[in-house]
Formats: sequence, C-alpha cells, structure tokens
Amino acid sequence: MKRSFLLLYVLLVHAFYGALCSVGGSLHCEYSNLASLHRPHSVSITEFGAVGDGVTLNTKAFQNALFYPNSFSDKGGAKLFVPAGQWLTGSFDLISHLTLWLDSGATILGSTSSENWPVVDPLPSYGRGRELPGRRHRSLIYGQNLTDVVITGENGTIDGQGSVWWDWFRNGELNYTRPHLVELMNSTGLIISNLTFLNSPFWNIHPVYCRDVVVKNLTILAPLESPNTDGVDPDSSTNVCIEDCYIVTRDDLVSIKTGWDEYGISYARPSSKIKINRLTGQTTSSSGIAIGSEMSGGVSEIYIKDLHLFNSNTGIRIKTSPGRGGYVRNVHILNVKLDNVKKAIRFTGKYGEHPDKNFDPKALPAIEKITFENVNGDGIGVAGLLEGIEGDEFKNICFLNVTLRVKKNSKKSPWECSNVRGYSQWVSPGITCDSLKESIFPEHRSDCFGLSENNLEISSGLSRSPWLLSW
Repeated sequence: MKRSFLLLYVLLVHAFYGALCSVGGSLHCEYSNLASLHRPHSVSITEFGAVGDGVTLNTKAFQNALFYPNSFSDKGGAKLFVPAGQWLTGSFDLISHLTLWLDSGATILGSTSSENWPVVDPLPSYGRGRELPGRRHRSLIYGQNLTDVVITGENGTIDGQGSVWWDWFRNGELNYTRPHLVELMNSTGLIISNLTFLNSPFWNIHPVYCRDVVVKNLTILAPLESPNTDGVDPDSSTNVCIEDCYIVTRDDLVSIKTGWDEYGISYARPSSKIKINRLTGQTTSSSGIAIGSEMSGGVSEIYIKDLHLFNSNTGIRIKTSPGRGGYVRNVHILNVKLDNVKKAIRFTGKYGEHPDKNFDPKALPAIEKITFENVNGDGIGVAGLLEGIEGDEFKNICFLNVTLRVKKNSKKSPWECSNVRGYSQWVSPGITCDSLKESIFPEHRSDCFGLSENNLEISSGLSRSPWLLSW
C-alpha cells in the first residue's frame, strides 16, 4: 500500500496540485494544493465482501466501502483500494475527500442489467434526457456536491460493458436515456487520471456544473460503430484541464457543452477557462474537438493545443442552431495535426435537435472570436465547411498559418462558407470565401483571439508563413 501511495505521488506531483488555479495563462495546467495526493487512511474493497470474479455483483460492497471513509473526511480523507480482479457492480456514489484507486490488473465492470443503474431526474439545463423525454439512467460512478475527489490508479480499467445498451438503443428498446461511465455534478477539486475507460453505454466522462477539474493520462476506447460514446464532455463547468489523453470512439473525443435551448438559457451555467492539451485520437463519425451543439449557457475562454487526429470524420467543429441562444467566443486552437480527415474545420449553424417544441427560434447564438493557428493536415477531404446562420453571422473567425493538403481526387471546393466573416493569413489552399479573405496583419490582429507571440513576431518580418515556405 505504501508503494502505491509513493507511485501515485511520483506520477502526479509534477502536474497535480489539488485544485486548478490557472487555465489560460500558461501552456500547462497549474494547481495549488498537494493534500489530495496522500490519504492518511486506506481500505480495500475486499474488506467489505467484494469478490473479483467478474460474476458476483459488488454494488453493496462498493456502497458500504464508500460509507466507511466518511469518518475520515475531516482527517485528510481516505483511499478505497481496488486490487487486481474483475469487479462487477451497478451504479455507486462517491464521497468527498476520497481517492478511488484501481490497481494494475483491476477492472470495474458495469452490470449488464439495467435495474442496477438507477433512474434519476434529468439535468435542469437539459429539461429531459438527452435521448428520450423524461428521466435518465445514473452513471456507473456518480457523485454530486463533492469536493476533493480523485479517481486514479496504476492504469486500472473501468469497463461499462456497453454493447447491451447500444443494442437497446438501436432497437428502440430504451425507456430512459443511457448512462455515462462517470458523472460528477456540482463538485469541485476533481482529478481523473492514469486509467483506461472501455465500452461506455453513453458518454464516458461527464463533469457537469463543476469547477477545478483535471482529466489526465487517460485511454478511452469504444468500438468505432458504438453510438454516442463521447470521450470527455465538460458541461457547464469552469477551470477544466484535459491533458495527455488517447481517445478512439465513434463520436466526439471531447465535446464542450452548456445546456439545451430554453433550459440551458434559463439555467445560465457557462463553460469557461477550459484547456485541452496533447490529445490524440480517432473518430469515425464525429469530431476531435466539438463545441455544442448543446451550448445555450455560453462557452468562452477555450484553449486547445497539440491536437493530433487521424483517420477521422471531422477535426474541429462548432455546432449550434436557432433556438440555442448562448454564445461561443474567445476560442484559441493552436498546433493541430490532421491525417486522413474528411473535414478539417466545420461550423454548423443549423444543427437542429431540440428538446421540445417550446424553444424560441429567435434565440440566436453569438459565435465570435474563434482563432485557428498552426494547423497542418494531410489527406484532407474538405479544408473548411463553414456554415453560419442567416441574419446571425459568425464573426471574427481567424485562420493563421493553416496548411491543409486536400486530396487531389476531391470534387468539392476546399473551402465552403456562408454567413461567416473574419480574416486569414498564410493559408493553403487559399480561402476562396470573400468574407474571410482580408488579412489579419497589421490592421486586424486585435480582432483575432489569442494569437501566439511567435506568429506576431513573424508577421513583422515575413510576408509568408515559414511553414508555407517549406512546401
């Protein structure tokens, strides 16, 4: 046990300091408190009768084991140790000041019986289940109103065994919206790290109405035909850091959300100060990074750096619709590598999908100050498919140092634009849309959010990008 604590400390001390204190200012996430890295008390799931044979249902053992550490909440918290084995369970609740530790060879298995996933009320910012009207199944690992929670280990695994849920979904046999693997609500000071997530029934990791969240060193995998198995979906949350993750799934690798139409507008909980660093992965039907389409509470101050996407449908996408309201502004995307991607950059202004008929079609979103900088791609189908909303132009969209080598056999124009306005410089193939042709430098640099100092320096001495000069 002591060795496990030491290993956790060595692996995380350079990056994890408890609660996130700065997202926008530096290239790495910064934290302030080491207390959560060492728990003075520890207990094993086996002490509560759990059996790791992959057959015995251990829901009560997890519930009892998590009740026990409550007595240490004012003494530095406690660690629940899950040793090697196959630990079958239904949904269970976490507590504050807890480290859930999955040892090497440990797998938490989600039950394949829906009765072991309780049904709960819909999120207030959605007004209903995301897939079906009414309520929704609770996530496998769940918590609300928590503080100081760590879910980590020596690359243990959380496997949702989601294939049964995917079949129910495809066959129209669900009564409620499918569950996530991890959902934490109204919580602060969260770390999820050094684990593998497999086969989620629905979204994998869903922090909602949270603050100070770290998601780091994860592998998230689902079959490329699995429906809606998003990787990480920060939702109406602030100060979120997602770093060093490898995600392969059918849906969005990361999707930033803030509620749905009139419910999200009324709840008014934005997502802001989110940093995504060094994300690698593949998605066959969706995007590497998505914002929306549920963005009615507003999204701002998003920093994306070092994204590598391969054999995928779309690189980066903003999705919205009349009726959403809200805003997406101040987004900076830097250093993107795309290999064999059908659509490199996509804006969708008429995504549709409304929770009910009560949305206001006059509630238009404000999309502005989105910067793409240092984007490089090979085997691209379409460089940009940029569709705003008539009468609600997306503005101050900036492209700097973008080189996308479009497939020669592509019959489409590399850039297709409507109701989008902004600036571009050092872009290949050249943007053919008149509303984006105007140069960034020198007059419009202040209209483009977050331009890097390196390119600002280059702009004063070069007429063409050094990237383009090398091709």
